[in-house]
Amino acid sequence: MQPSGTRSTPIPGATRPSAFSLVDSLDSIKHGFDSLQSELTATRLQRDELETKITTQLVEVSSIRQSLFELETRHKQVCHQYEQEIRRLQEELRLSRGDSPAAVRGPSSRGLGKTDPPVAPSGTSTADSHTRNSHPLDSSRLAIEREPLTVENDFHNKSMRSEGDRDREYDQRNPKRRKGSDQAENQMMARHLLPEASSSKSSSSHSSFNSQHTADLTPGHSTRNLPPLHLHPNPPSTPRPALDLHNVPAECVKEGPDWYALFSPQIKRTLDVHLLHTLHHTGVVCSIRFSSDGKFVATGSNRIAQIFDVQTGATICSLQDDTAPKTADLYIRCVRFSPDGKFLATGAEDSKIRVWDVAKKRIIHVLEGHQQEIYSVDFSRDGQFIASGSGDGTVRVWKMRDQSCKTFVISEEDALTNEAGVTSVSISPDGRLVAAGNLDSAVRIWDVSSGKLVERLRGHSMSVYSVAFMPDGRGLLSASLDKQVKLWDVSRTIGALYRGQDLEVTSSGDGPSTATSFVGHKDFVPTVAISSDGHWIASGSKDRSVHFWDSHTGLSQFLLQGHKNSVISTDFNPLGGMFATGSGDYSARIWAYSTINSL
Repeated sequence: MQPSGTRSTPIPGATRPSAFSLVDSLDSIKHGFDSLQSELTATRLQRDELETKITTQLVEVSSIRQSLFELETRHKQVCHQYEQEIRRLQEELRLSRGDSPAAVRGPSSRGLGKTDPPVAPSGTSTADSHTRNSHPLDSSRLAIEREPLTVENDFHNKSMRSEGDRDREYDQRNPKRRKGSDQAENQMMARHLLPEASSSKSSSSHSSFNSQHTADLTPGHSTRNLPPLHLHPNPPSTPRPALDLHNVPAECVKEGPDWYALFSPQIKRTLDVHLLHTLHHTGVVCSIRFSSDGKFVATGSNRIAQIFDVQTGATICSLQDDTAPKTADLYIRCVRFSPDGKFLATGAEDSKIRVWDVAKKRIIHVLEGHQQEIYSVDFSRDGQFIASGSGDGTVRVWKMRDQSCKTFVISEEDALTNEAGVTSVSISPDGRLVAAGNLDSAVRIWDVSSGKLVERLRGHSMSVYSVAFMPDGRGLLSASLDKQVKLWDVSRTIGALYRGQDLEVTSSGDGPSTATSFVGHKDFVPTVAISSDGHWIASGSKDRSVHFWDSHTGLSQFLLQGHKNSVISTDFNPLGGMFATGSGDYSARIWAYSTINSL
């Protein structure tokens, strides 16, 4: 039998929904791939476009850099032109007012203690000068910071603090007494050069010298009579015109890449000069000194003393006390080689004198006793003792053998003003005398063996910042803030000591020495040096120049402009033919000079 009912008929394509689903998925994947490929193509186009823009911008940056370089070069040229123009206009203004910069009047014309009021440096107003005198500013040995390339003569531009030099120009010493408002004003000017002192003079610094060292410190000497020193006449009342680019003929000018020398057209030219080396530093160069053999030169700067080879200018060694606190600046105010060149004495802001073994580059002695900063040190020619001068108003003489010392004190009764800090010391060639330049405008000379003050030289109207004995010991040079250099005849004093006469200057008396003046600087003169033959004198000034004087005639052989800031220190090579300068422009320079018969 056949089954009854309706038989179901198979539906064609019953499995096709699965096939449609696969095709749709493939289509979807294809569309996604196409979309990604389109995005990739667009991204590549964007990348190429960005690379093109970057390349274009790099070209533009390079062009901008080139333009900036050209602008900077042009800016420097314009600044230099403006500086020259300002100087010319200032010179014309001074001449129109009848104020010759070379006409510096000495105290003899108006009496001691009656000096002119301080005048603001050229290029600054009286208000500016008062502002500087109202804020403590640094002075790095004189502590001068780098100046901008303008006629601004302020030692410290406050914007330079980031260079590492502190703002300390006023000397905050403990005032002792006031002896006249004019002299007090001069002391305010003096503070432009000396840095602040951290402590007042202690009573211990006023103790008398220790007489037990007398025999040890007395060098041998002959009892001869010294002939007087021949001094040239003082400048006439109508001084010679100051050497200036605008009043010197072209044939009297010698120019270098960044320096020039002006030779006086009024005297026969006998010298030539040129630059040997520029020694760059990271701070103000407070002091510079040659070694006795003339092969090396030492400099003092912030925290470091350096020794250079004179012939090559290469750095031989750097001396730094790693044990000193690093929380503040520590300027090396003064450096001095021992006569044998084995040791270097340095004086610093921390009131310490460090004696270095140069070969081993280590400290062998630390001489302590001063109460304020050390401004000057000097070795005796036999190397047996060191003299030091400090802002505490004392000179100390130290024996190298056992580091004992005797102290020479400027008492309150002896001081000519309310401040008498010692800025410079020099030992006579025979080792019998030590001279000191002082803030109170005097130069004092002590007998090392007896400790007596044998001469007080008065003639400067402002603080004395540098002293140096002549090679024969008969003369003494001094440089002052009154813009003058003086050469004193001390032969009578030395002759009296040789003859065994008992010399002592009282608080009311002054020595018999006479002096002649070298006039020509336009601003403070903080440094002076004498050549080993006694013929040439070099003086550096805040006016950034070096005058090269003939000691026989008192005339300036040439004026040298090679620094962009005050010339703080200068020294002659003992072998002759070379001198060096240190400046607030963070550089030291070694110069060569030679005698010529004719041009």
